[in-house]
Amino acid sequence: MLRERPFAPSAIPGTFHVLVMTAESELTGQEMRVLLAEDDADTAALVAHGLGEAGYRVETIARGDAALAAAAGAFDLAIVDRMLPGLDGLEVVRRWRADGVKTPVIMLTALGSIGDRVAGLGAGADDYLVKPFALAELSARVGALLRRPPLADPPTRFSAGDVTLDLLRREVRRGGREVRLQPREFGILEQLMRNAGRIVTRTMLLEAIWGFHFDPQTNIVESHLSRMRGKLNDGFDSDPIETLRGIGYRMRGDD
Repeated sequence: MLRERPFAPSAIPGTFHVLVMTAESELTGQEMRVLLAEDDADTAALVAHGLGEAGYRVETIARGDAALAAAAGAFDLAIVDRMLPGLDGLEVVRRWRADGVKTPVIMLTALGSIGDRVAGLGAGADDYLVKPFALAELSARVGALLRRPPLADPPTRFSAGDVTLDLLRREVRRGGREVRLQPREFGILEQLMRNAGRIVTRTMLLEAIWGFHFDPQTNIVESHLSRMRGKLNDGFDSDPIETLRGIGYRMRGDD
């Protein structure tokens, strides 16, 4: 459902106030919000009006430092010009990503070389559009990014039976009791916990823990795993790690 809506005055310096068409999502009833960081007023007004007619609520900001100060995470998507006063677009996007902002970003620029594109994508942009561009193409790219499912945060805590492993705290517990492991012992258990119920081969452990892409013909895996097992099983009658002779190891699941 499209409707005409003027933006309320913004407290962020360098913000344009433009009249755009806004729409509510058919599924959620919420407007899809787009942050546009563009210092050219004519371009900003044109893009805001075009995206507004496509159903998006657009707020435009004229400076890079103002874009950085904006709550980018509150927007569904950001469009950032590379050459912004105050702080260039590359640095804006780079700092957003460093701060954990996952909002999809399309970078606009007159710089269209391969190196420029690589720099933009390397800074954290999800797409890169060279000026001059067609509004229809920009709108299509916005829609494509917004259709992507949100990225799930990678798991930081694993459990199998009575064993838990917390990556952020670097902590292992069995039956509620803390088990202190050395870094490589922790790494081996992490690989087993990530693949609980599945076989983890010796080669997989060599690559993941030591970075070896060959067999060093030593018992380095067996010795570290044996020490880790001894600590993990201390005071318990059962071993949650199964050895499959000539194949690898498997962390028993919750069944």
